Amino acid sequence: MTGHDHTHSHHDHDHHDDRWKHDGVRVIPGNQLDTNVPSTAGMDRAAAINFARVGAQKLWAGTVSIKPDAKTGAHHHGHLESVIYVVKGKARMRWGESLQFTAEAGPGDFIFVPPYVPHQEINASRDEVLECVLVRSDGEAVAINLDIEPIEKPETVLWIDPVHRDPNEEK
Repeated sequence: MTGHDHTHSHHDHDHHDDRWKHDGVRVIPGNQLDTNVPSTAGMDRAAAINFARVGAQKLWAGTVSIKPDAKTGAHHHGHLESVIYVVKGKARMRWGESLQFTAEAGPGDFIFVPPYVPHQEINASRDEVLECVLVRSDGEAVAINLDIEPIEKPETVLWIDPVHRDPNEEK
């Protein structure tokens, strides 16, 4: 063994690391969201991640809170995919050409809305605010309002897969 010191100092790497310093990971505190986004009556949206704030190219993320008993009109989001995560409250989604399908989601549940699907978000509670996190697959805000005459009694759609069985079917 020779007496050479093989513990390399990290000082010769510093100039490489600097390029990530301001263009690397970004933390956006929850109390610093941008509320200057298009909103609907009864709904408050706030942007956390978008192009203007952090340079995001392919995503938009933020929060949505919907007042008790409030709902959106029927709309779709064009080519965008949306993911809604329910933080607090009870969400009811209606979708379809006549909003004839419905499903509910509570805290901890995720909702996926595919492109071009006509839908409506509803706060299913009369006294609790519905708080959600929303992520979309593009930075642009696309919302196409639709003139749909809703079916009065929508059909409930249960999520049935190998894990979630229809409670009405025979055991």
